[in-house]
Amino acid sequence: MSPNTRHPNNRSKLIIATSEEDADLYYATRFLAPDSFLFVQVRGKKYLILNELEIDRARKEARVDKCFSLTQLRAEHLPKKPLTYIELVAAFLKKQRAKNLLVPENFPIKYADSLRQRGFKIEYAPGLFFESRAVKTPAEIKAIAKAIRHTEAAVRLAIDTIRKTTIRKGRLYLRGKCLTSEAIKKLIRMKLMEDGYLANRLIVACGIQGIDPHCEGYGPLRAHQPIVMDVFPQSIKSRYHADLTRTIVRGKASPKIKKMYAAVKEAQGIAFRMIRAGMDGSKIHGAIQRRFLELGFATGMQQGRMQGFFHGTGHGLGLAVHESPRIGSVKQILRTGNVVTVEPGLYYKDAGGVRLEDVVVVTQKGCRHLTHLAKFLEV
Repeated sequence: MSPNTRHPNNRSKLIIATSEEDADLYYATRFLAPDSFLFVQVRGKKYLILNELEIDRARKEARVDKCFSLTQLRAEHLPKKPLTYIELVAAFLKKQRAKNLLVPENFPIKYADSLRQRGFKIEYAPGLFFESRAVKTPAEIKAIAKAIRHTEAAVRLAIDTIRKTTIRKGRLYLRGKCLTSEAIKKLIRMKLMEDGYLANRLIVACGIQGIDPHCEGYGPLRAHQPIVMDVFPQSIKSRYHADLTRTIVRGKASPKIKKMYAAVKEAQGIAFRMIRAGMDGSKIHGAIQRRFLELGFATGMQQGRMQGFFHGTGHGLGLAVHESPRIGSVKQILRTGNVVTVEPGLYYKDAGGVRLEDVVVVTQKGCRHLTHLAKFLEV
């Protein structure tokens, strides 16, 4: 498939996926289903083709113009020979005069090849299939803010639990039992689940584990070492995500960790002051990189691995935990209504990892904070 970066209006949009996994499909239909179904948008009209298990519910819930069942479409072609799924799809598209198709970059190649063989022209749209997803409505911002409130409550519970531990031989103990990363992750997950959120993956990484930003963490939690907690659950009801990171130390942080923490917090402040509509995200990222270097925190290969600040400053947040726009090394202009994370970090083998992450809404003159949880290092 060839890419199309302009998303032209003369293309009919086609998605074949499951809306439980595909954020673009859910965004287009607001219909949640575990099985794959077809969405097509032709000249502003939205249509769905689903199996009989979902058709009645879709007709009540989906925000589209019309729903068709596979049985209904097959009946229209009897007594001709039974048609395969893709033959039915092709017949439906031809009936709608949808010959030029724009599909997402993850569109199944088996369907793309079959449709091309039947005379359809297919191009794919890299990135967000619906560019409007990048600019959140007030309702979407409210859903994200609600997710953040519940995430803050779960992280606050985790921090309070760690604060209550006793220190024995460098490890943390709670009611006589060694406290582990797994135990804190379970505590966070259970709290979120009670509130209607799922956190299938999250990070509670202690000490040297924290220098890998995506290490989920394992084993005993240790005193006097940084514990990075990164929690990014999804609402079961609204499907919108939160994303929140805090780094704490139970006991006394080393001088280097204290300096790293202060630098990361200062870097967040730089981003908060620079974020506004029309700003190039790469300039924000570059300013943070330069400040880290001025403070003595170099980035590069050290002892066989990357150390310092080697990931992006932030990313869009919504129906997916990582979406457009990005605040990183690639030029990307921020717009009013973008919801983005701000998460600089520093990672060194002789100290551990430090990362802080908040979420803001981009406004015309600056940004509005959605995250309210306090920041402190030692507990």
